[in-house]
Amino acid sequence: MPKTVPDLPGIPASRYPFSEVVEAQGLVFVAGQVGDVPGAAGAVHGGIEAETRAMLDNVGRLLRAVGLDFVDVVRCTVYLRDFTEFAAMNAVYREYFPSEPPTRATVGVTALAEDFRVEIEVIAAR
Repeated sequence: MPKTVPDLPGIPASRYPFSEVVEAQGLVFVAGQVGDVPGAAGAVHGGIEAETRAMLDNVGRLLRAVGLDFVDVVRCTVYLRDFTEFAAMNAVYREYFPSEPPTRATVGVTALAEDFRVEIEVIAAR
């Protein structure tokens, strides 16, 4: 089965040259999401907790647009600019994955686009 890029009604198109969601072989790949408000530039205010919550809200919005939710997520990769914020990020993350969380890697990076603190890539399964 070739890849498909689903229509995402009500979801503004990315201003960057990539698809927000791609499906292939029963897997749904969600492009890296950051802690912004869709359509607005820059990170939400309030520190790592607010940015993590906005980031995961963006993931949920895209998952629901294709008929999935957080329980369908099987793999995440989190990119964190400052590892001293790991515990705070992880506490918010647990709210979205309270039981049977997906596998995850958390990677420390020196920079993220537009000076975000945290970014996440997600793979879900149908």
